[in-house]
Amino acid sequence: MTLDPSIAARFPRSQAYHPDWVRDNASGGANSLWLTEWLVPELGLQPGMRVLDLGCGRASSSIFLAREYSVTVWATDLWFSPSENFQRIRDAGFEQRVFPIHSDARTLPFAADFFDAIVSIDAIPYFGTDDHCLSSLARFVKPGGSIGIALAGFVDEFENQVPDHLADWLAAEPSLRSMHSAGWWQRHWQRSGVVDLELADSLPDGWKLWQEWLRTVAPENQPEINLLESDGGRHLTYNRVVARRRRDVSLHEPLVSIPANYVQRPLLRRQGEAET
Repeated sequence: MTLDPSIAARFPRSQAYHPDWVRDNASGGANSLWLTEWLVPELGLQPGMRVLDLGCGRASSSIFLAREYSVTVWATDLWFSPSENFQRIRDAGFEQRVFPIHSDARTLPFAADFFDAIVSIDAIPYFGTDDHCLSSLARFVKPGGSIGIALAGFVDEFENQVPDHLADWLAAEPSLRSMHSAGWWQRHWQRSGVVDLELADSLPDGWKLWQEWLRTVAPENQPEINLLESDGGRHLTYNRVVARRRRDVSLHEPLVSIPANYVQRPLLRRQGEAET
């Protein structure tokens, strides 16, 4: 994996990792190390902090977080095997600071206020676009703790119709309909009322990094590589959003069931029965 020198210079921490390790442990259409390195400086992480890496895939970002920032990480994913991730974590020498968890993001098994920070790298569109997600997720981070995401998305939302050169690509893959701009995520999170937004922006020349990564891990995906070239950064990029859980907002455990309290009553009034 030979990178453009300018890309390597932008991500010096990521550049230290063996290209075979990075490529073999890829779990999506973005280089998780690049996006993590771009995001983390805005989170205020300190050694020893507890971090939830939500939607960690093959846990590359989790290992990166533990090694580069001396934090303890819960590498949580629904689709990828925690046993396989543990092998990867152990081989990297971080089994004491990275813990693989199998869980749906909507039913996380953690205590309230447990984490100092939550990160999600190119995963939150799969579960985070509904109006309840952030309120539920924010319970797990301490008041004042940071929540940060970095992901593929749009430069701006489409006001009327999808540009012609993107229409077929978006129509072919339903999951792409959950992609949004940094501005959309900012507004979506602000509506929740549970966080203070600190940052919402796009990575300069993010489309070039997206294209470079595809050429490395999926060179056969010429349609998407060509699409990025024709788009030229007009609509496609990488975005990040950073917020902090508000200290003045109380977050309660979600309602998961209602206690049974059925009492048998007559179905119909009896003739002549007075109203009450």
